[in-house]
Amino acid sequence: MITERSRAAVSASAELLARCALDALRGAGGTAVVAAHLRAADSQAAYREPSAVGDGGGATATSSAAVAVGAVRVLGADALAPYALTGRALLPEESAAVRLSLSALPPVQRPPAAPPDGRERPWLRAWTDWGLVAVAARLDPDPWCVAAPVPQGPPPCDDSAPRHRSADGAVGGEGWVPWSLRMGQLASLALPGLDGPVHQAARSGALALARGATRALLRRDFATAARITRWLAWLAADGVALPLDVALLTEDIALRGGDDRCLLDAAIARRLLGLEVPTA
Repeated sequence: MITERSRAAVSASAELLARCALDALRGAGGTAVVAAHLRAADSQAAYREPSAVGDGGGATATSSAAVAVGAVRVLGADALAPYALTGRALLPEESAAVRLSLSALPPVQRPPAAPPDGRERPWLRAWTDWGLVAVAARLDPDPWCVAAPVPQGPPPCDDSAPRHRSADGAVGGEGWVPWSLRMGQLASLALPGLDGPVHQAARSGALALARGATRALLRRDFATAARITRWLAWLAADGVALPLDVALLTEDIALRGGDDRCLLDAAIARRLLGLEVPTA
């Protein structure tokens, strides 16, 4: 059973991993961010005091490793963004670390139905796993990575529908607010070389994404704004005409700042738009 405490630990670990990926993308750190993250978890467990029940630290070490692996799966393909966005070759140690993360928590082979027919969280997880596996397989010449099954695409968005309408019972599609928020949760798929049903949904939902990003920015929800803006940046790189100046929106979010995952989303959007020159 996953507790709130374990969720918080994985979330904090994912934030640290996002910081490492951001540093690597900026050329301020090594590119083997997944391998370094797993090593750091092992080292932290090794120097931690044994638990009060006298387990010799074994339970702590196991817990630390599980948290670090969970963080990799939360970040998904973004853990490999320093490679996907710069064209660098995937280091052998990074390949091994990603392989370990995928073997420790294997992606589901029968993805759940898309909302509203299926539960949202497992469906989002299946898509995040698909992105990580797809990027790893594209970057690694060693064909160790078996392609993850492609989950169902997201429910359609109806720009003419009430903005908060759920997809439940909707004929044309759901409103742009819940639709754009869900797409924001899938922002790790907005990377070069990835394409699928979610990306096709983004192409047909540019107006909804623009509305969603603007709404989040006005609400000072910079994390959500950065995630949705990544899709707009991906669309711009894909040649899709947009109803707003996504470069200006991206720079505004980057200046306002946020947590490390928000900054990573903004940095990836800037790289997609060509606002940052790849480091050597």
